[in-house]
Amino acid sequence: MCCGNNRTRMGRGLPGPQAPRGISGLARPASLTYEYTGRTGLVVVGPVTGRQYRFDRPGARLEVDPRDNASVAAIPVLKTIGPPARPR
Repeated sequence: MCCGNNRTRMGRGLPGPQAPRGISGLARPASLTYEYTGRTGLVVVGPVTGRQYRFDRPGARLEVDPRDNASVAAIPVLKTIGPPARPR
């Protein structure tokens, strides 16, 4: 005996799968811009994303993924500038 018809009947009226909803009231961490204050250049690999941040000269500024912020902020030659500038 096949159960295909029973499955169809059982499934009627039930909501389909839905995309997961975010937790309301919690803001997503923002990316930050860092400025390199060292003497030459520096490459930092984000421990969470694996992304390479290449500061090619003193004064170079890069936007860092929010998931890597805590680790990048701990590097003494990188100074937090703030959130990235918005395009005009």
